[in-house]
Amino acid sequence: MSTATEPFIRFEPIYQTRVWGGRTLETRFGRLLPDREAPFGESWEISARDEADSLVEGGRFGGKTLSQLWSDPDSRAAVFGEKAPDADRFPLLCKILDARERLSLQVHPPAEVAAELGGEPKTEVWYVAHAEPNAVIYAGLREGVTEDRFREALEQGTAEECVHAIPTETGDHIFIPSGRLHAIGAGLTIYEIQQNSDTTYRVYDWNRVGLDGKPRRLHVEESLKCIDFDDVEPTMDAPKDALLTECEHFRIEEHGLQPGDDIQTTTAGRFAIVTVVMGAVTSTAVPPEVDTFREGDFFIVPAGADASTLQAEEYVELLLTTWPE
Repeated sequence: MSTATEPFIRFEPIYQTRVWGGRTLETRFGRLLPDREAPFGESWEISARDEADSLVEGGRFGGKTLSQLWSDPDSRAAVFGEKAPDADRFPLLCKILDARERLSLQVHPPAEVAAELGGEPKTEVWYVAHAEPNAVIYAGLREGVTEDRFREALEQGTAEECVHAIPTETGDHIFIPSGRLHAIGAGLTIYEIQQNSDTTYRVYDWNRVGLDGKPRRLHVEESLKCIDFDDVEPTMDAPKDALLTECEHFRIEEHGLQPGDDIQTTTAGRFAIVTVVMGAVTSTAVPPEVDTFREGDFFIVPAGADASTLQAEEYVELLLTTWPE
């Protein structure tokens, strides 16, 4: 099945309210949110979860879900390519996170612990789309913090003293492997690329209440089984040329395009999830299904597709997520 005439696939976003969320999806990205006042903390842009399955917007696959594209042998080969992993469901999940307040201090279970706890492992990367002054990311533990010391701090409501805070700026990125204690600080907009998992264990929630006025559920014992207590004071990651991160689950690159450049120069026939970080990309195909992608937009370029009709209107920065090499 040829995809040469369809250089991109776009999906309808799925919005999630969160106690720590805000309205950045509306004010920064121009999104029409389902409620005029509620705090929206997440937009699931590329998702194959049972509870949130992305729907294709327009084009030859319009009206199909991401899971349907993955489960059908013809569309799976055409869209995701030969390097796609042999998995029952599409293995990645891509989000925009709007943290007006800081998220809970949390951890995702490593694979060796997830089965025991009935959860799913989750490794992820955060790319900072926007950071307000003095914003921080919490990752790992401070020097000298043991499991006993951390448990004591949880009981006393002082766990903030134990977690490592990293000053953060727009354009930073950090790898969050399963087992790393972490939280996104207030005033951050994040592009999150992760394994297709929604298992999160909250170990501490800064002594606040949820949208219903009640304390949110914590998972202290589960968290303590998952936290890597040897993960001490990590730093933000540094790119290696275009490569930001590569692990067994995904490869993430960052590319700049000059006006008139096309995306084919970066995708080079690979399956790719493209995130527009800066600028605008326009489809010159006739007729275009969606003519312009702007900051915050996610879309898929199918494997083998001719993406030369997707061109930069101005200087453009892109994230490209694909299968590991």
